[in-house]
Amino acid sequence: MADSPKSEPRRARGRPRDWDDKTAQNTIKSLDRAMEVFEYLSEDQGKALSTLADEMGQSPATVYRILVTLEGRGLVEFDAAAQVWHIGARAFVIGARFLRRSSLVERARPILRDLMEATGETANIAVAQGDMVLFVSQVETHETIRAFFPPGTLSPMHASGIGKALLAQMEEARLTRTLAAPMEQFTPRTLVDPGALRADLALIRTRGYAIDGEEKNLGMRCIAAPVFDVNQEAVAGISVSGPISRVGPDDVTSLGAYVITAAQRLTQAIGGAA
Repeated sequence: MADSPKSEPRRARGRPRDWDDKTAQNTIKSLDRAMEVFEYLSEDQGKALSTLADEMGQSPATVYRILVTLEGRGLVEFDAAAQVWHIGARAFVIGARFLRRSSLVERARPILRDLMEATGETANIAVAQGDMVLFVSQVETHETIRAFFPPGTLSPMHASGIGKALLAQMEEARLTRTLAAPMEQFTPRTLVDPGALRADLALIRTRGYAIDGEEKNLGMRCIAAPVFDVNQEAVAGISVSGPISRVGPDDVTSLGAYVITAAQRLTQAIGGAA
């Protein structure tokens, strides 16, 4: 009896045969260019067509066609009075669907509210996004002077309370690669020397929370702790942020205890373990 031919490995539904081929032949250049314009505008809104084209090194005609196409989908909007372009409401709707993909944000909301009420300062949650942290939810303080990290804000890990809380839990090989990259000096207090940052990470692991002491923005202090998943991996961080006039050195220990408790509550809520 002849051997039956070997069947090819079955590929997952929804994936084409060349799923792993990311070369130029499998990208849509016009779509890629449109997304470049969309992302660039999202970082610095309120730009005129000519300004946007000049800064991106694209022809005004090309950028205009892209913007009009995106406008038709509600992803960008044109302010006729000021003659500038902004991100549209549809972009927020799509972004909100990303947040609904996981129960993390939903389960974090009551915990963030409790943390804000207990500390009087703005409570945040963020996740890792490459070498950055992506803020996905926030409950603002009632105070007039406050920290503001709206959902979608990106911040470098080395200059962020949550970022450093996640770095402190990172496995060694990945941490070494991360610290080998150039780190931007935002203020005189920003830790950009790998040795100094490693020393700070060791301290974070010991006490259970990280401190951003004016390392990203002068006059602001942040205290953060990691959230763990079922695999005991740090998948997010919770923090409180406020001006140094209210979050002084003498307040750090008590605020750190509140933040650790909040992070532990969320860890338990998502079935995680530290």
